[in-house]
Amino acid sequence: MIVPFHIRDLLASLRERFDARGIGQTLSSKAHEVRNLRPARNATEASLDRFWARIIADSDATEDDRALILDAQTKGSFSTYNANIENLIGTVKVPLGVIGPLRINGLHAQGDYLVPLATSEAALVASYARGADVTAMTGGISAALTYDGVLRTPAFRFKSMAETGIFVDWAVQNVEALKAAAEASTRFGTLVSLEPTIDNDICFLICRYTTGDASGQNMVTIATSAMCEYILGHTPIKPQAWYVEGNYSGDKKGSFLGLLTGRGAKVTASATLPEALVEQKLRCTIDQMLDYGRLANLGSLLSGQLGTQAHYANALAALFIATGQDAACVSESAVGFTRMEKHDGDLFVSVTLPNLLVGTVGGGTGLPSQAAGLRILGLQGAGKRPALAEVAAALCLCGEISIVAAMASVDFARAHQRYARQRLAQ
Repeated sequence: MIVPFHIRDLLASLRERFDARGIGQTLSSKAHEVRNLRPARNATEASLDRFWARIIADSDATEDDRALILDAQTKGSFSTYNANIENLIGTVKVPLGVIGPLRINGLHAQGDYLVPLATSEAALVASYARGADVTAMTGGISAALTYDGVLRTPAFRFKSMAETGIFVDWAVQNVEALKAAAEASTRFGTLVSLEPTIDNDICFLICRYTTGDASGQNMVTIATSAMCEYILGHTPIKPQAWYVEGNYSGDKKGSFLGLLTGRGAKVTASATLPEALVEQKLRCTIDQMLDYGRLANLGSLLSGQLGTQAHYANALAALFIATGQDAACVSESAVGFTRMEKHDGDLFVSVTLPNLLVGTVGGGTGLPSQAAGLRILGLQGAGKRPALAEVAAALCLCGEISIVAAMASVDFARAHQRYARQRLAQ
């Protein structure tokens, strides 16, 4: 038997750290030493001082660290953050770059956009800038938001499958009342579909909402909770238990449901690049890019990935942090498909993202730096969410073009060395 190196190293560490008789004693002997931080839902001068006194006393942090994290701007307006975080101790700074113009000919995003990207990964901004540059030379990127709807999936447990069936029959006959109950909790949310799924004694209701210009995660949770309260008060079959989310929707998780039906904005973008431009700007040929693309698609299939693409997550994480989106939603938003094909001698590239969750109001979009990021884009406030979704897809397209070209020309490692290691050594 061959023991993997990481297992061998783990066993060695365990033997060094513990003996068989002392593990329980070692862990339990420290239980009385735990002093939990007293929570603070809303930040005050007193809570900031209390947290930092504890941090400096019990960690390696110093007063200089406090000054970095709790800077003058944050301390002067800490109440701004109360709707977004608990136990506030300050803000962190992530390097912010900009690319552009990102030229888009979309249904909603039309024109040239300067795009802020927050990241600590060297070469990332340069790569997306290269994609934006080469697509602008062809006249821009076509983009379209094709479908929209945020899911919430409440779950109900009954005594038997027969009771589940009776409940579903009642829900279908009273769908307008359920819709009214949900929408009474929100000015902007609309319940556009309600689909039951039965698994014996359990029923999931797939509730799809449009959410205006907000990403809508909290909105649909509150609306669904109101709908469930109406159900409990009116259904002839009472559930044994119910939950506002049954983990069926794919919330912050890549899922086949989201891949097939979408969760959030379904958006697509494409561009066509002449061969001469590919060779001049991307330093490889179309055939080299297509050859690598076929190999990479095989890698996606063999490893069981949801969708097939190079790295949507890089674009989305950087854009989400810069504009106040829910960064955890990158886990589902980054699922999608990239296609590269030869059309009449030119390179056609398209991306499709079925689960993109973005907003231009609500959540973190109103925080000072993040609101500034949206203003750089020209997409802050009401009426701008569809355009932001198309910008996000176009951004992903730029990254796919650039990274596939870098891989195909064996320039990927060299670029990271040039933009990261060599600069660090200076």
